[in-house]
Amino acid sequence: MKLSRFAFIILAICGCTWATAQTNPNNANNPNQGNTIYGWSTTSGGKTMIGGYAGIHYNQPVGGDIRENGNLDVHRLVMLFGYKFDKKVAFYTEIEYEHVSEVFVEQAFFDYKINNYVTLKGGLLLVPMGIINEYHEPTTFYGVERPILDKVIVPTTWREIGMGFSGNIQEASLRYQAYVMNGFLGYDGSANLRGSDGFRKGRQKGAESVMSAPNFSTKLNYYGIRGLNIGAALYTGKTQSTLFNGMDRNDEFARAQADSSVVNLTMLGLDARYDLKAFHIRGQLNFANVGNTAAYNTFTGSDVGSRLFGYYLETGYNVLSHTEAGTQLIPFVRFEKMNTHAQVAEDLTKNDAYDRVVITTGMDWKLNDGVALKADYQFLKNAASDDWDNIFNLGIGVWFR
Repeated sequence: MKLSRFAFIILAICGCTWATAQTNPNNANNPNQGNTIYGWSTTSGGKTMIGGYAGIHYNQPVGGDIRENGNLDVHRLVMLFGYKFDKKVAFYTEIEYEHVSEVFVEQAFFDYKINNYVTLKGGLLLVPMGIINEYHEPTTFYGVERPILDKVIVPTTWREIGMGFSGNIQEASLRYQAYVMNGFLGYDGSANLRGSDGFRKGRQKGAESVMSAPNFSTKLNYYGIRGLNIGAALYTGKTQSTLFNGMDRNDEFARAQADSSVVNLTMLGLDARYDLKAFHIRGQLNFANVGNTAAYNTFTGSDVGSRLFGYYLETGYNVLSHTEAGTQLIPFVRFEKMNTHAQVAEDLTKNDAYDRVVITTGMDWKLNDGVALKADYQFLKNAASDDWDNIFNLGIGVWFR
């Protein structure tokens, strides 16, 4: 089956599901469903809160003439702690252990509920872009690994230090977020933005972050149709550079160098999640326009693209929905396409290896809402090759709060 035909089938399923969603009144819809921190409220009982999640993975390349060992990894173990000072003020944090030996702070922020519509937030915040970056607990998505789109273009888990407002306007079925925060560190003596992995190396993660220009991030979610949640996001600003630190404002050469070490970035995102009884579907699209790439690549020797584009479509069905098993068995399929060289500056040649397609098909067995056993098979290809790479994955996902 050709990939274009495969994508068309998934799109057709999306269209049928959309039509059904608008006429089915029985689906509950929670705008914050599936996120450990968002699931808590400063108005609920108890002061101290504990939660967490973990993902344990086995990845085995399959096929080809070269034998490769599989990889076993406690990929993530995240512990979440929160404390509510009173009905309006709370603090939340996530401590993440990756690959057993690496420790990160994934979130650390306060909430101040001004009224029923406005909450002030400040600290290490998730950038509200896409689905996985905010809802990344392993039992909330299908498959062992996160979509490649959410590793490169939206470099999950993408978080930076900032402050802003969020809120839920229930009368309009709208949830909003708007933050000012530091941006990607594009240059710190060498280039951190590349064609191969987009913005991923530029994340500062709140660790002694550099700020030479503020960035703005906002997202609006609509959940007025039962079972359906639609999101639209915008991120805009400039990358950060260490060359601005200690620079003489009157030194035009130093200023020109510093200006060549940053890029302008505007990213747009659309996403949708829909549940209709046993049927689940989601999709995401991201478009990033990057300015000043010719000067940046010349100065740093990098190959970052001036336009990045990607999307995925995914569907799953709980085959045990009509039984009293008390568990869920969900076969699924996901099609995704991503190109970090969708457009490049005139003096840079497109690298077809950065134009990638991934098809993932498998099954999630959810023993309950907090534990899932996962198995999937991935077909990976790029436009520079006629061959497909294949990977078999197994995983255990745990989530509690």
